[in-house]
This record gives sequence, structure tokens and C-alpha cells, in this order.
Amino acid sequence: MSTGPTLRVHLGPGDEPAPATPETDPAKGPAEAEPAWPGPPRPFRSRRRNRHGRGLRGELIPAHLAGSRTRSERFDAWVLESAQRLERLWGESIQTYQFVVQDIPPGLEELAASGGHLPFGTGTPASGPRPAVITVYRHPVESAARGLVPVSELIHDVVVEQLATLMGMDPETVDPTYGRFRPL
Repeated sequence: MSTGPTLRVHLGPGDEPAPATPETDPAKGPAEAEPAWPGPPRPFRSRRRNRHGRGLRGELIPAHLAGSRTRSERFDAWVLESAQRLERLWGESIQTYQFVVQDIPPGLEELAASGGHLPFGTGTPASGPRPAVITVYRHPVESAARGLVPVSELIHDVVVEQLATLMGMDPETVDPTYGRFRPL
């Protein structure tokens, strides 16, 4: 008695066909049956679905889009954008300054213990072959913005303040749009 052709479903790369058992393959007897899963278990990444049956999760936003950047990458981009805005106003003289981003200011514990306010940035004048450095501190700026001011505009104000200090000018002279986003 012939049962007809046997259909085996192959789900894709990395998936093995179902092992033959006495129930699925009548040609094999109980002594010749193979184990339920041949070989070691497959790693999680090679499975087609996770344990809840939803499938493997991928990135929500592709890496080439702006939304996929981390907060620190966005902050770095805003500092660079601020420097480029100032370069459009002042020309190539801004290229002699170096812009740096640090997470927290040095000596943060002493500043917090003394009750002093946290600096948003510092400016170090040029000395010898070293260029002048404007440092912006990420955590104090982000915590000060807290939805009251766009972070990018607060960063620009910090960069303008530090540049004005190093140039010996008023911030309004360095950039006429300085301070327009300050909360009242």
C-alpha cells in the first residue's frame, strides 16, 4: 500500500527539515528512529522566530537616518552646527579655535559640595602651538534645557559666550541672535 509522496517543509537558511520519526517515516522502525533534534541547539540569532513567535527584532530606525543617533552624537552635531554658524558670521578666523565636548566638568564633586553653579562650558586661550579650546559640557547643558529651551540653541549660546570671552567682546557682538531663546 502506497501512501504517496512525502512533503517536507524547509523554512529557509539555517532551518533543518523535520527529523524522520516512526510516525512520519513508515520505512523506519522504532529502533532506527533519530533523536527529536539532531545536533546541538541553534543559537538565538539563527532562529526564525523568538520564543513568543514574533520574529527577530531589527532596528526601528535605519542607521543612515537622523533619528538613529545617540544623544551624545546629536549633541556633538549641535556643537559642530554652532561652530559652522559662527564660521558663516566670522569667516576663517573661527577655524583657529578647537571645539570639544565633555560629559561633565572636572571637579564636579567639589562644585556640587560648595553649592556653586555648574559651568556649561569653558574657554582656554591659545598657548604656543596649541589652539584656543572651547569646551562644552553635555550633562549640565542638557539638564539646564529640560524642555524650556531647545538644546541646540542653548549650546549655541554657550559657544558664543565662550568665544566672546576668548575674543574679548560682548556675546551680542559675536552673534546678534545670542540669547533669543532664553526663558523669561
